Amino acid sequence: MPTMNMIQALNDAHKVMMRRDEDIVVFGEDVGFFGGVFRVTEGLQREFGKQRTFDAPISEGGIVATAVGMAAYGIKPLIEIQFADYIYPGYDQIVSEVAKMRYRTAGEWTMPMVIRTPYGGGIFGGQTHSQSPESLFTHIAGLKVVVPSTPYDAKGLLIAAVEDPDPVIFFEPKRIYNGPFDGHHDRPVTPWAKHPASEVPEGHYTVPLGKAAVVREGNELTVLAYGTMVHVALAAVQEQGIDAEVIDLRTLVPLDIETIEKSVEKTGRCLIAQEAPRTSGFAAELSALVQERCFYHLEAPVERVTGWDTPYPHAYEWAYFPGPKRMKTALEKVMAD
Repeated sequence: MPTMNMIQALNDAHKVMMRRDEDIVVFGEDVGFFGGVFRVTEGLQREFGKQRTFDAPISEGGIVATAVGMAAYGIKPLIEIQFADYIYPGYDQIVSEVAKMRYRTAGEWTMPMVIRTPYGGGIFGGQTHSQSPESLFTHIAGLKVVVPSTPYDAKGLLIAAVEDPDPVIFFEPKRIYNGPFDGHHDRPVTPWAKHPASEVPEGHYTVPLGKAAVVREGNELTVLAYGTMVHVALAAVQEQGIDAEVIDLRTLVPLDIETIEKSVEKTGRCLIAQEAPRTSGFAAELSALVQERCFYHLEAPVERVTGWDTPYPHAYEWAYFPGPKRMKTALEKVMAD
């Protein structure tokens, strides 16, 4: 089976679906001739032509609004916002039109569209190329929110998102485009080729939306994570020698609460890791759900490891990023209580 990094897997997902369905169009800033700033759409314009893969002006509001009109007419837009930090000009369209169309038309119209966007830090992108705004979208009824953490999942989840009749916000953790990241920024980068999840089947397959993955089984602690933080969490529990169960959420909305409940009821402890700022982050929602549903099984308070409530600092990237040191402190606390 061929191995791919996450960029190649996402690119392959585009090709698989565009070959299967001529109604799919891809557009965004630099996605056509240039193939995208991270090369996720490389080669699409050559194969499918300029009518199905084309460059858009630097106007995120215009990109999303154009996709809304296309989707209303039965076209299936698969659009890219170049960085999640720049999705905010399109936020009004996403909240007011994309998320509401099925409801406001009593199910007569759907919005079969996917909005892809790279998110997160770890690449010295500073305050305007490192943000994690996922909680702004999980809060909006009518949107599905997906965050892959491996090449295998990236391809399968993107295909499932394209086939879904409802709008999907597809966050891509750019720190792990080329390889898994354990949080130790001073170590050499490990390529995806050495990771078992880099084996990506050819052709069509899906990873179902709303189904988490238990990526490490354990009995002492449940760790909930998504995106880059899955790999940071796996490395941290391994380094600390804790018999922890690590769950990769994969989809934030819909959330696989059943898998979470089953694990927490078994372990009695829960730690949640996110890269986004602490206040009102998705980890807070997860903490509330665990507390509400698993209260009588908990042996310690739910613990969170997050980014700080500040802009993402370029000079202090690794002080902001919730890496091994802060994971170690949180693990010791949740296990000691």
